[in-house]
Amino acid sequence: MKDHIKITYGQKSLEALSQKITTKKYSSVFVLVDTHTEQYCLERFFENCPLEIDGVLTMNAGEENKNLSTCEYLWNELSDQGADRNSSLINLGGGVVTDLGGFVACTFKRGIDFYNIPTTLLSMVDASVGGKTGIDLGALKNQIGIIREPQEVVIETGWLQTLPEDELRSGFAEMLKHGLIANPNYWKTLQSLTSLSSSSLEPFIKTSIDEKTKVVLEDPYEKGLRKILNFGHTLGHAIESYYLTHKDKSRLLHGEAIAIGMVMEAYLATHCSGLDAAEADEIKKTFAAFYPQIDITFEDQNEILKLLRHDKKNKAGRINFVLLKAIGSPDIDVEVPHEFFAKAFEFYQSKTN
Repeated sequence: MKDHIKITYGQKSLEALSQKITTKKYSSVFVLVDTHTEQYCLERFFENCPLEIDGVLTMNAGEENKNLSTCEYLWNELSDQGADRNSSLINLGGGVVTDLGGFVACTFKRGIDFYNIPTTLLSMVDASVGGKTGIDLGALKNQIGIIREPQEVVIETGWLQTLPEDELRSGFAEMLKHGLIANPNYWKTLQSLTSLSSSSLEPFIKTSIDEKTKVVLEDPYEKGLRKILNFGHTLGHAIESYYLTHKDKSRLLHGEAIAIGMVMEAYLATHCSGLDAAEADEIKKTFAAFYPQIDITFEDQNEILKLLRHDKKNKAGRINFVLLKAIGSPDIDVEVPHEFFAKAFEFYQSKTN
């Protein structure tokens, strides 16, 4: 892990990236896209990043494709197209592309350079920064991976204009999380937004990236402080996995599931970490203003709770949560008694005052 994270901002940074990659004299340069970014972003990438590309690799879009078979396909594509240890890979896309593309690069020929160009709000403020690469194992999120920073992350907010509102909501959840775990003033500022659009969210992207970067640089391998970035993710990942794999349920985007997780974990925090009930209510009310409520049946809840035992933060069979002592004050490695889970679902689904 580097002692810094190279992040550049703005449309001109794409041109600068082109010059930098040319200077490095890679034997070959490849671009990874999914079927969405191939359609909406690839042409714009070539217009603004005048780089000689040796091949474009395309994977199917969606979390359900963040798996080993996609990796195997891409490793074979790289090999068939003559990639070697001095090749590089540019990941152009959302969190699935940057996570999986980073993992493919880290493992091909024991590691080639890679660059992340995030095109969704979620990947800008979360997935592409911090060096976490990886794939899912069946329904279980991010079980296989490597922590290694890309050579550079290029943040160009013009991509956001291609996104539907639900994708903006998904990224916004992580921005709200940054306020809840580290910056109460930032939380208050985001609370006051009246609508979510690329123009309303753009001014805050760098703040979120800065908050995450500070944490990652202090604890790159998640031995202590970096765990705070998992607030909402213990239950949120289980919820996301359940809705992703259930044939009769509409899938939830990552941020939509994490939003539910944060509301539920705010309730758990009132019992296990001393969070004031009024602050838990404030958190619930804020998320309710931006995210439609999902009906989670008793049967759904049981299946979701079964998935908790696979969470990566668990130790010796104990489920460890990141909770809040107060807004802006996280509490890591909290073991939660099982009797509180049903009440947490009830709290999420109760009417907001």
